[in-house]
Amino acid sequence: MVFLYSKTKHIEVENKYHKETKHPMENQRKNHVPHCLVLPYPLQGHINPMLQFSKRLVQQGVKVTLVNTISIWNKINKNNLDLNSIEIESISDGYDNGGLSSAENMESYKETFWKIGPKTLSQLLQKLQSSNNPVDCVIYDAFLHWTFDVSKSFGIPVGVFLTQACSVNNINFHAFEKWIELPISKSEIILPGLPKLEASDLPSFLYQYGTYPGYFDILTNQFSKIDQAEWVLVNTFYELEPEVVDWLAKKWRLKTIGPCVPSMFLDKRLKDDNDYGISTFGPNSEACIKWLDNKPKDSVVYVSFGSLAGLSEDQTKEIAYGLRDCEMYFIWVVRDSEKGKFPKEFLDLSLEKGLIVNWCPQLQVLTHEAVGCFVTHCGWNSTLEALSVGVPVIAMPLWTDQITNAKFIVDVWKIGVKGIADEKGVVRRETIKDCITEIMETEKGNEMKKNAVNWKSLAKIVVDEGGSSDKNIVEFLNELTLR
Repeated sequence: MVFLYSKTKHIEVENKYHKETKHPMENQRKNHVPHCLVLPYPLQGHINPMLQFSKRLVQQGVKVTLVNTISIWNKINKNNLDLNSIEIESISDGYDNGGLSSAENMESYKETFWKIGPKTLSQLLQKLQSSNNPVDCVIYDAFLHWTFDVSKSFGIPVGVFLTQACSVNNINFHAFEKWIELPISKSEIILPGLPKLEASDLPSFLYQYGTYPGYFDILTNQFSKIDQAEWVLVNTFYELEPEVVDWLAKKWRLKTIGPCVPSMFLDKRLKDDNDYGISTFGPNSEACIKWLDNKPKDSVVYVSFGSLAGLSEDQTKEIAYGLRDCEMYFIWVVRDSEKGKFPKEFLDLSLEKGLIVNWCPQLQVLTHEAVGCFVTHCGWNSTLEALSVGVPVIAMPLWTDQITNAKFIVDVWKIGVKGIADEKGVVRRETIKDCITEIMETEKGNEMKKNAVNWKSLAKIVVDEGGSSDKNIVEFLNELTLR
């Protein structure tokens, strides 16, 4: 008898070979609960989707150990920690008291982490493999590509987890294989599975070759040995990117398992799964929702540029005056470290029409009926959230994959408009005002809203029982259990 997974529960299935051979480990394996170690890159935007996938595994009866750096666990707001039966363990990045923020720069952080991380992961696996419940599979963030060799030294099968869109992964994979000539010299880029792209639609590390060398190295080398991995798990869904998924699936053992968004905003099969469960910030949930409750339907512009990149002072001012000039209600998420960039007079005016917070529960805000559009940097998590809850987007990408995501938001999925920057790289107030007006007040905006709602319906279907992502998760578990 072995465990096979079917839909939302695991069932016992008769297996003739196991019965006849009477392997001495048979009885032990028969009742064995698979144990997955999950290792995200230590940024909230990477932890969140891998944690959501982990919750799906726990729902299916799998034991999950979530591993991250000591520095990240030290930052986590313990009051908001809800891991739903997931155990936690730590490795070191060499900066236990501060992580990346305490390193001299990204390059030195990466160099230290890439030395210390593999050693401490090996020590952790040694401990776990000597326990009563050893690890059956390591699922690791592709950014931490050295995890492959560490896991294989213990004979453990691996799943590579890609946190970006398949379209972006395809572009970066071509750069890794040197199938794209760098620096970019062509004005148009043709790649399999993708629409025709302008060079300026590529991730910034490629289009502006030579910028941020530490990140460039991580983004390209994430494909190291990916073709040898037992599984490649991607936070997207097939229906969103079918052509490129089909092409990549010929290269790797790829399964789409997203969108990795809390279940209560999609299929609702994971009870009380209302948020990601981990935050390095303290969300102002009550203040945001209470403020929205008093606003008319589709009347509020929600503005957030994610947890990592900062805006220039010039861009901050232009957004401020664009919001002022459109004369609509707004919520603007601004980290405390960025608030000095505000024009002084804007803070006084904003008290009448706006709410400025240092963080908020984004999904709860986006699903509130008062919110009419989302001004975003187009990070992949925010993009998937907008698609999953059906909110149209004003795309204002800043760097890396955000540039490419914005292209798909506007031209492929057709759920938004892009704020076009000037020659200084700044989206001006007039452009911001026009974009808000187009989405909130025109027929074209209504079409974008309809498209967003259609994607919302599809996102729910794919993770619900029998959907494409749900089937892939069940298939992954069957393959893991039968190894």
